[in-house]
Amino acid sequence: MKKSTLFACLLATNALASEDIVDQYPQSPLYSKPVEYIPGVYTAIGATAPPTYENSGHNNNLSFIVTGEGVVVVNGGAAYVLAEALHREIQAITDQPVKLVFNENGQGHAMLGNAYWSKIGVPIVAHADAAAEFEEYGAQILEGMKGYNKDKAEGTFLAGPTKTFDDEYVVEMGTFRIEAKYLGPAHSAGDISIWLPNQSLVIAGDMAFHERMLPIFQETYTADWLETWDNEFEALEATYVIPGHGHPTNMDQVRRYTRDYLVYLRNKIQEHMDAGGELAQAYYVDQSPYAHLDTFEELATKNAGRVFEQMEFE
Repeated sequence: MKKSTLFACLLATNALASEDIVDQYPQSPLYSKPVEYIPGVYTAIGATAPPTYENSGHNNNLSFIVTGEGVVVVNGGAAYVLAEALHREIQAITDQPVKLVFNENGQGHAMLGNAYWSKIGVPIVAHADAAAEFEEYGAQILEGMKGYNKDKAEGTFLAGPTKTFDDEYVVEMGTFRIEAKYLGPAHSAGDISIWLPNQSLVIAGDMAFHERMLPIFQETYTADWLETWDNEFEALEATYVIPGHGHPTNMDQVRRYTRDYLVYLRNKIQEHMDAGGELAQAYYVDQSPYAHLDTFEELATKNAGRVFEQMEFE
């Protein structure tokens, strides 16, 4: 099947990701039902919105690979209830057991669901920096999840990865070679991407965004993210991209809304600084080319302010 036809089928199966759609799969805690993007590779697409009670915190992509010798899950999920729901979907698709879980970073929507996976004895792998981040802030992250998820937080406890790595973690399972790669500094501490070289597919995690505006955290250094993108992520030359949030797509789309957005915003902030502008006005530099993205209202001004604060000291 041609890629364009495959993507059209995917869109026909799921409504477009939107922060205006509260829940696409009301019979499950998951925001949407998992879809097979290419043979053996599935993703349950999360809401392109902040975590809420209505979406159960499922606002990122929960993916899994059915290898022929077992299932590899990418992302623990934001709560016990989400990981359990994802496992039920996996069991409806295959009788192969889940043999491994990867956490794409140390954020709650990647790691809080480890409570479920650890309880059933599945090994969990993450980058060492992500594990350290979760160890330091896990209690705070858990309390935040309890705040919006209320009764849906039941059963969730802190469970970090059982194994960590620094550069690369490779799994040969069934017909798949699965390479978990730390490509360099990006969106948050310990961000990894899962590269399937035989399929030319990358489960990019928060390296790449396209349907929602990317958030720039206090510790997100945009110059480093761009360097990682240009020197490492582009070098994969992936045909298929499953981003951290939003529908599977291609490199052109995630480049446009990740790399090109970061370059655009940094250029706007540089123009503002060159004109003698201060932080108070930097929040309102023109970001209108990206105003159609979900979470624009929540994130655009914050992003501009943080980039200004960074670039003052570059």
